[in-house]
Amino acid sequence: MLKILKLGGSIITDKSRLATARLDQISRIAHEISGIENLIVVHGAGSFGHIHAKNFGLPERFSGEGLLKTHLSVSDLNRIVVEALHDAGVDALPLHPLSSVVLRDGRIHHMSTEVITEMLRRDVVPVLHGDVAMDLSKGAGIVSGDQLVSYMARTLGAGMVAMGTDVDGVMIDGRVLSCITPNDMHSLESHLLPAKGVDVTGGMRGKLAELVELAGIGIDSRIFNAGVAGNVRRALSGESLGTLITGR
Repeated sequence: MLKILKLGGSIITDKSRLATARLDQISRIAHEISGIENLIVVHGAGSFGHIHAKNFGLPERFSGEGLLKTHLSVSDLNRIVVEALHDAGVDALPLHPLSSVVLRDGRIHHMSTEVITEMLRRDVVPVLHGDVAMDLSKGAGIVSGDQLVSYMARTLGAGMVAMGTDVDGVMIDGRVLSCITPNDMHSLESHLLPAKGVDVTGGMRGKLAELVELAGIGIDSRIFNAGVAGNVRRALSGESLGTLITGR
């Protein structure tokens, strides 16, 4: 069964400080991932991408300099994550969406997944990240880690999607919702809080939009707190953590 794990930028970086990785969290999570088979890892850009993107007005305006600085920054974070995985005994390789994704109106129009399939066949963990990408309508845009997860889950037929964040799940009035269905979204939208720090990809609202779409085609997912030691391994082992997003 193919498993896709998303690590939010809020977990692996300090989103209030430019290009600040939380090395202790990254190392801990890498060790929790060790031994998990048939896994794709996607991580958010956090303070390595969102702050640069905002400073250059991305994606509303085209800026070659902004695209370069944002991409180089998120690539630095990707390198840190991949190296931590290797230190934990995980065979992992980086994949940069800028080189494999084409957008149209901010949504993935095409993504080359052949290399991902081959890595998985060779027991290698592909590690992707939120990135900038060329856009057929706007020139360029931002592809979030959440959108990457959604696209790959549909295209590659994921059996498990786990979204690690810095909260215990989807919170409403201090309470964690155990389950969300597509029918719940309209009533929930006004209760969803904005993301902490700088975030140009929609925070929890954007995340749920992707996951509800998956639920509509029969792919369930969970939003859980990856900041709690052991939770990443528990989630990937199928334990009922956080909030389940399901179409059933």
